Amino acid sequence: MSDTITEAVTALNAKMDGGFDGTAKFDIEGEGAIIIDENGARAGDDDADVTLSASAETFKAILDGEENPTAAFMTGKLSVDGDMGMAMKLAGVLG
Repeated sequence: MSDTITEAVTALNAKMDGGFDGTAKFDIEGEGAIIIDENGARAGDDDADVTLSASAETFKAILDGEENPTAAFMTGKLSVDGDMGMAMKLAGVLG
C-alpha cells in the first residue's frame, strides 16, 4: 500500500464522525483505492455504490480542503461512476 493511501485513510477516518451509510470508493490514479463504508475508511478495491476517480494531487487537494469536490467534478478533475446521490452524501460527510 502506498504512503498516499495510508495517509488518506488516516485523514478520512479523522474527518468522518463514525461510518458512512453506503459504500464509496476513491480510486487514486497510480496509488490504489480506498473504500468508505459503515466501518469508516480503509484501503481496498471492493465494489461500491459510487466510485470517485482522481489524480493523487486532486484527491489530496480535496482532502485538504483546497479543492471543492463539486468544482473538481465540474472541471473534469474528479470523475464519478455510480450513484450520484451517494457521492453528494459523501461530500456532506467529509465537508
